[in-house]
Amino acid sequence: MEKTLNEVEMRILGALIEKEMTTPDYYPLTLNGLTLACNQKSNRAPVLALDETEVIRGLDTLRHQGLALQSSGEGSRVPKYQHNLAAKLFLEPNELALLAELLLRGPQTLGELRSRASRMTPFDDLSEVETTLEELAERETPLTLKLPRQPGRKEQRYAQLLGGVPELENEESSPAPEAARLRVEAENSRLEQLETELSTLREEVAALKAEMAAFKAQFE
Repeated sequence: MEKTLNEVEMRILGALIEKEMTTPDYYPLTLNGLTLACNQKSNRAPVLALDETEVIRGLDTLRHQGLALQSSGEGSRVPKYQHNLAAKLFLEPNELALLAELLLRGPQTLGELRSRASRMTPFDDLSEVETTLEELAERETPLTLKLPRQPGRKEQRYAQLLGGVPELENEESSPAPEAARLRVEAENSRLEQLETELSTLREEVAALKAEMAAFKAQFE
């Protein structure tokens, strides 16, 4: 890593990993699809309202560091983008899933991470999550950190270090979410994934129509 990532770059990287693992048929992402993914209201903390210019700037930085790539796959009519984190840092799917959740939502407990990351890859129990996080923390360049226990909370939380060590001095304690809340979050996430997929399909159709119009114009 040449430098720590800022909020926009972390959101882009987390969204790319998430979409690769949850909606592989619609990955890599177009700029519009990636912007929608970054601005989702579910599975995001904080919720952002990025425009495409901000996303492009973030992508340029990630590409410069070798963490993202522009894809021009077979049949693609518009530029698409994908992450390169797994190849760059030699990460397994379970490690990617946990890092994605931490990039998208910030520090979380083992239980929160298991529940939320399981939509990307299954975790049998909390010990598997903990072992994976510890392995990431023990790398030559640590990628995760176990945070001090907050007042009023039983469980400690974990953070990713791609964006540097988080500042916790003024962070307020909040109760862990109920099981029903986690189910609602999962349902909202599925709906927003469908919206992203629909947007991508519309872009592909629009690009195809433009190509057909240009082709017909050659014979008029």
